[in-house]
Amino acid sequence: MGTHPPKRERFDLSRGVNVDPKGIARAVEEFRVEDFGLYLARPTPGRVQFHYLESWVLPDLGLRITDFWFNPGHELDQDFYIDVVSVDVHDTEWITTDLYLDLTVRTGERVEVLDTDELLDAVVSGFVSRDTATDTLERTYRTVEALTAHDYDLPRWLSSIGVLTTWRRHPPIG
Repeated sequence: MGTHPPKRERFDLSRGVNVDPKGIARAVEEFRVEDFGLYLARPTPGRVQFHYLESWVLPDLGLRITDFWFNPGHELDQDFYIDVVSVDVHDTEWITTDLYLDLTVRTGERVEVLDTDELLDAVVSGFVSRDTATDTLERTYRTVEALTAHDYDLPRWLSSIGVLTTWRRHPPIG
């Protein structure tokens, strides 16, 4: 895939759009700001794998947690996908910078860390400082430890630290 600079994503609350790293703006059905983070829910037109996503951006934890609504035949063995990010919060705009590491969570079963090679390549290529990489790894370790201590139950861990996330129910497809 090749090394690339960190991807930045914008959540423009005033316009009701999520602007991806390529600059494509997608309409958001719901933005909700809580003391601990930003919730968003939106369709994902043109995606073969999934048709909808919900995310929580949690600045204090440096995480973006996503629940993808997979299309039949494209399901992955995960309940949540977590991006390790830095977050800049402004009045009407939140900006995340993806720090390469990702985690997948299967409730009650496991957490898996992905893309360590991408983070290390980004350090070697000068896209990420050693200090940022160290912080990213430490944040990932803390997340893995917390999930493990809570039997891989992400909502339970988050609620234990006062982060009360809510999620929509997956409606039937079709």
